Amino acid sequence: MVRGFALCGILWVNIKPIANAGRVVVPASPGTHGEWMGLLTDQRFFPIFSLLFGVGFSLLLGSAAGRAPRPRLVLLRRLLVLLGVGLLHHVLLWQGDILTVYAIVGLVVLLPSTWLPRWAVAGLAAVLIPTSAIFTGGFFTLVPGLFLLGSALVRYGVIDRIERSTWVPAVLGLVLAAGAAPALWWQIGGLSDRDFVRAMAVAGLLLAGLYVCVLLVLLRTPLRPALQAVFMPLGRMALTNYLTATVLVLVVSRFIDGPPERWSSTTLLLIAGAILTLQWVWSTLWLRRYRQGPLEWLWRWATLARRPPLRRTAGQ
Repeated sequence: MVRGFALCGILWVNIKPIANAGRVVVPASPGTHGEWMGLLTDQRFFPIFSLLFGVGFSLLLGSAAGRAPRPRLVLLRRLLVLLGVGLLHHVLLWQGDILTVYAIVGLVVLLPSTWLPRWAVAGLAAVLIPTSAIFTGGFFTLVPGLFLLGSALVRYGVIDRIERSTWVPAVLGLVLAAGAAPALWWQIGGLSDRDFVRAMAVAGLLLAGLYVCVLLVLLRTPLRPALQAVFMPLGRMALTNYLTATVLVLVVSRFIDGPPERWSSTTLLLIAGAILTLQWVWSTLWLRRYRQGPLEWLWRWATLARRPPLRRTAGQ
């Protein structure tokens, strides 16, 4: 569900860069998508995706350890396949592809970290994330720390216990909100380019954490079924939806007048809403008959080196 939520935000942020003739567009100010929308969305969702990638990696390692004699080889294949998919996406569709970065960082940082004790993984994450955010603010330096944090959360059992408490995410969310307020004020304070990048990174991490905490709290309320119905189909087919979103944005952009940089927030909202609605319908209908999305299934096939079942059987 959290992955599906993040997917919605990633699409909103990526519409202009994708539509801009395949070039990568780095927002020059918090007003890229309208002042307040930019503050709430730009670089606020990739930290969630990065954290979840580390979580998923460690969960898969635990699963593979009980099924394969060499579980790290399974993870190596998974990352190499992701690298190939990312390179194709980068070359053929959009230069801002994130999958290539995730695969490379996974190979260089995440896979070797499986030989380290969990306290070392947590310690590295605790050093890399604040250091990268405060001193560089760079996307490429933040991702390794977020990967390791996700892995550490699994290895310490936090993910297994994450839905058992309301007060922990509520209190943590209040702390993150208290930190996000001055960080946002810092970001809009007429900074130099270097300071602006750092301010955006710090604010992005704090807001991303706040979003996750709010979702975890809402899952403990009567809104849980509605949130699951909306976001889980998108999240369970995140790879398929991420890649098809690029194609859909490129197609839609041909029918909209004016350069993407001048598209209004209303235009972006309509594009994102139309694409997400289509993907939600497609994902919901597909998952009624099949266990995974089509690209997720192919990725799993390549990872396991054997064909997994796709169609659901009676009672599943």
